[in-house]
Amino acid sequence: MPPETTAEQRIATGLGLVAILLWSSLAAVTSAVAAVPPFELVALSFILSTLAGIGWALVTGERIGALRDVPAAYWLLGVYGLYGYHAAYFVALKTAPAVEANLINYLWPLLIVVLSAFLPRAAGGRPLRWWHVAGAGLGFTGSALVLAGGVPGSAAGAAGTAAVPLGYVAAFAAAVIWSTYSVASRLFTGVPSLAVMGTSALTAVAALLTSLAVETWVWPAGAGQWLAILFQGLGPVGIAFYLWDRAMKRGDVRLVGIASYVTPLLSTFGLTLGGGAVATPLLWAAAVLVTAGAVLGGGDLWLAGRGALARKR
Repeated sequence: MPPETTAEQRIATGLGLVAILLWSSLAAVTSAVAAVPPFELVALSFILSTLAGIGWALVTGERIGALRDVPAAYWLLGVYGLYGYHAAYFVALKTAPAVEANLINYLWPLLIVVLSAFLPRAAGGRPLRWWHVAGAGLGFTGSALVLAGGVPGSAAGAAGTAAVPLGYVAAFAAAVIWSTYSVASRLFTGVPSLAVMGTSALTAVAALLTSLAVETWVWPAGAGQWLAILFQGLGPVGIAFYLWDRAMKRGDVRLVGIASYVTPLLSTFGLTLGGGAVATPLLWAAAVLVTAGAVLGGGDLWLAGRGALARKR
């Protein structure tokens, strides 16, 4: 982050990193509720995400009444990001091989880094430097190794070769939707992050209607699955979106985008610890690449530190 970074910006960036950690647990958690149809799972999760907004309001002091002043453009952006991303992603997983679909989907961290350069200067936009591009490239390469190495369950997901191109298009659409939603959130810094409560509610309704139209409702079986859904809805599909919103509006968008490359890596490690994946040399090589990419892409932070040290001397 540049020298003029404030304490508020550093905290917001840190909240974005917490969101990344929460998302890293998503694969392991959702594997416990694989029998629940995807849009039903989205609906249940975002109902809980809506309830998580109450906790966010209590902790941050943001007033629910302030949501009356949120512009319609932000509500549209929120539904576009939350519902649009999940809809495109699930279509991709159902119509293309999961490994390739995930690989294309994880273009979103790279797109965030690139698109942040087009933000107005007042909104935190800065020209891309060579270390941003190189760091993003290393991170993407590491993510590609993780996914190409064979995430458990990757053999499933292809509905037929004729449908594969649609799956690739849907996966790319998911990457574009999430990256543009994240960067565009920066243009609404005056909107409280509690507004995610409203967009979560709208997403829950849209997912519920979709589920009732195209799926057969399957209730979670047993306390274990209910606990998994509860954690998912309050954690990686709940409070994580509030943290991410704050990071995109007030933190270092580019640095958080680069750090997002850790998500598929940590997700695979989580599956490994749970016995769903095997740690291989390829996985460790990916860890080195992702770490190197994050360090190199965070060049602004290191240059700022060197500049501060030089001023002290």
